[in-house]
Amino acid sequence: MLHSQGFRYRLHRGDLPGKPDLVLQRYGIAVFVHGCFWHWHPDPNCPISTLPKTNVEYWTPKLTRTRERDRTNIELLESKGWRVFVVWECQLKEKENVLRRFLELIHGDDNLV
Repeated sequence: MLHSQGFRYRLHRGDLPGKPDLVLQRYGIAVFVHGCFWHWHPDPNCPISTLPKTNVEYWTPKLTRTRERDRTNIELLESKGWRVFVVWECQLKEKENVLRRFLELIHGDDNLV
């Protein structure tokens, strides 16, 4: 989607906190594409992010740690001057909205994470 719009990026830069899925060095943007289940999407309307009904004692702390790790990685990236753009799996069904949000970030609206 971004490549077809003329954006160039690197994949999974291991030298950055959280190893972002896409890195647009020119724009100082790190992109994470989060799976709604594995990163426990906090949107209550997300149909994918439900907590399993079995083995709750295992899943709750595991998914909570993932959320905390994601938050820490975003904070570390921002402290290094990166802008962070998070895309959730369920949002990819409406690619035009994701692209619009991304373009708004490129053009200076930093409140889109």
